[in-house]
Amino acid sequence: MNIVSKDIAKAVEILSNENLVSIPTETVYGLAGNIYSEKAIKKIFAMKERPFFNPLIVHIHSPAQLTNIVSYIPAKAQLLADTFWPGSLTLVLKKKSIIPDLVTAGKDTVAVRIPNHPVTLELLRQTGFPLAAPSANPFGCISPTQSLHVSNYFEGKLSMVLEGGSCQNGIESTIIGFENDEPVLYRLGSISLEEIEKVIGKVSVKNKKEKSPNAPGMLSRHYAPQTTTYLVDDAATFIKDFPNQKIGVLIFNKKIDAPNIVVMETLSLQDNLKEATSKLYATLHHLDTFELDMIVAERFPDVGLGKSINDRLNRATKK
Repeated sequence: MNIVSKDIAKAVEILSNENLVSIPTETVYGLAGNIYSEKAIKKIFAMKERPFFNPLIVHIHSPAQLTNIVSYIPAKAQLLADTFWPGSLTLVLKKKSIIPDLVTAGKDTVAVRIPNHPVTLELLRQTGFPLAAPSANPFGCISPTQSLHVSNYFEGKLSMVLEGGSCQNGIESTIIGFENDEPVLYRLGSISLEEIEKVIGKVSVKNKKEKSPNAPGMLSRHYAPQTTTYLVDDAATFIKDFPNQKIGVLIFNKKIDAPNIVVMETLSLQDNLKEATSKLYATLHHLDTFELDMIVAERFPDVGLGKSINDRLNRATKK
């Protein structure tokens, strides 16, 4: 059964009946349900096998909807929203009581963003209710950036994947919360920390928390291929120690040669970190199809979006 469709009206019908639809965004495909339906939200956690202590992100289509969801907007949060919405920025703000605790993992804050994708913005306008939508993958696996990734994960379990093409930015949103009105980065994402700080000044970083995380993406093991993956400083040197292993290499801007490299993926020969970021997950999905003994990823420049790529690869790798 082909679950991939461009039928927005059908997606609205499915969501209105408290079922789930995978939705395209500019970051990754999400697994969406009505935030006000306990039945739908429980289905999200069950389908992803996601722990209930890990909060979800609420998606809205208009800044005017924000005051229906949150009780307080710090000045710096408003500035960020004005600058980056619609787009790949999630804000964690004090929630209104109407937002179910199931969505927020019992916290008094809610993560919210306006996605920058025409299909999902139109869907949100038509549903009349916001959507909770974590990435549409089993918990801990590589996030999907194409409808095919989602249907491969959930064929036979999910009513519909709303087709929206390949995700332009390729990794999840950047998440910013506020503690005593001061901004805190909870998750590196497809807007760099440097871009955020140009708008609001210095931001503290607290992006790792195993117990009761403030936001998605804070757990140490996440975004992982099925194939054992290593993140190293020098891939060419590392793979010399494994002459009998079938190896796939993921690298930024060059090519290396060794007899045991089965497949090598270079993310940007033009040294473009934005291009590399947009290709990251799709490339990991591709490498996972080769029945390799290991994937070896070489660390990216730790600046701008390189920090976000390294964060994802570090959480995906064998420690």
